Amino acid sequence: MIASLSGTVLAVAGTTVIIEVGGVGLQVAVTPAHALELRIGGEATIRTALVVREDELTLYGFANDDGKEVFDLLRSVSGVGPKSAMAVLAALTPADIAAAVATEDDGAFRRVSGIGPKTAKLIVVSLAGKMKATAGGERRPGAAPTIAQNVLVALVGLGWSERVAAQAVDDAIATAPESERDSVPHLLRTALAQLGPTSPKGSR
Repeated sequence: MIASLSGTVLAVAGTTVIIEVGGVGLQVAVTPAHALELRIGGEATIRTALVVREDELTLYGFANDDGKEVFDLLRSVSGVGPKSAMAVLAALTPADIAAAVATEDDGAFRRVSGIGPKTAKLIVVSLAGKMKATAGGERRPGAAPTIAQNVLVALVGLGWSERVAAQAVDDAIATAPESERDSVPHLLRTALAQLGPTSPKGSR
């Protein structure tokens, strides 16, 4: 298994890059955004996943561990292959994906080219409980988050600052009926109602 590459960028074309490692040029498939960060002649370290098929070996590359881990999670969903997983990562950041899963927003995945309604719903259902929140509003794969963390990452993903979002989550939980305190959609709606029409940018 090739888990990472460190070397000189020899070429960047669309979503394909070639990294020279020990005199060998390795072709790696990346997202468009990642490709734009790489410069020919520059040094790069890329987290990778090697996908083995009968007729080919393909390396998929990621700027950080988050991208690689979410790629692996997406591939665990029935009907999502490596190319579809990369298409999702090209359209949505790991944080966006975590927020969409937390709020059961399969529409975010339906907007990705090649992802149909059934697969989009399956992604949400399959990844539920497999993403967690970390400090600063960043979302990472791992253990299941708490209900409050799910709502918090969704609000941060929508543009609210963590401080403002955290207060809204606390208020939503405090005012929610006991039967609704474990409902992410209910708490998110309540928090958004409390935040009102103010632009998220103004909360930072």
